Amino acid sequence: MIKPQSIASVAFSFLLLTSTLVFGQTTTVAVAANLKEAFISIIAANPTFKIDEIKIIYGSSGNFTTQIINGAPFNLFISADEQYPLELFKQGKTVDQGKIYAHGKIVLITKKTSALSLTANRQGLIQVINQANKIALAKPELAPYGRAAVEYLKTMGVWELAKPKLVFADNVALAAMFVMTGAADLGITALSLAQSPALTKETNYLIINDKLYEPIRQRMVLIKNPTPLAKELYQYLQSTQAQELFKQFGYIVP
Repeated sequence: MIKPQSIASVAFSFLLLTSTLVFGQTTTVAVAANLKEAFISIIAANPTFKIDEIKIIYGSSGNFTTQIINGAPFNLFISADEQYPLELFKQGKTVDQGKIYAHGKIVLITKKTSALSLTANRQGLIQVINQANKIALAKPELAPYGRAAVEYLKTMGVWELAKPKLVFADNVALAAMFVMTGAADLGITALSLAQSPALTKETNYLIINDKLYEPIRQRMVLIKNPTPLAKELYQYLQSTQAQELFKQFGYIVP
């Protein structure tokens, strides 16, 4: 009798093979969810790139790391932190250690129709947490922006107060969506997302002092045997043009 585990292993291998056959030279890029609003604009600014040759998948850096370790056919991984790309390098999955391309920032966010008033001081934060029914964060074990959010709440001394009200999203973009749809009254998300047209129409945000959490150093790495387009994209994201666009979306560039 064939064991279920063997069937699953064969099926996964077949999936990887057929993905390669179907996409051919398509360049598949794993992009951290905090970049969802910025990435297409940054690529579109360079007319030499053919968007239809780039398959972009957004998600949490932790999930992408697990998938790459298990053989997922990504060519370039644009992470929300340093930890995950460096772990892949240690495991021999990448060309090298990659490059830091930006530093991220987190913000408090709430709906414009909400009665909550966002303030930077601790007393104001305590009041907002007491008034909120649900507070949305990205899962800290998967998303660097979620880790930064937890660090901020602990640094402010309000972690125990907030903890019973927390709802966790798989990534920072979904955490923002929880607030925008009313599933949460308050959230902590990426500045780059909070500045997007969809969110600025529906929500208010307050930039959190970046001294209150560990720096979010965002690193990208080429996965072994990258396509030529993946290499071009990797180089372009380090260019002056791309770095200026990162700044427009609220990032600090190295």
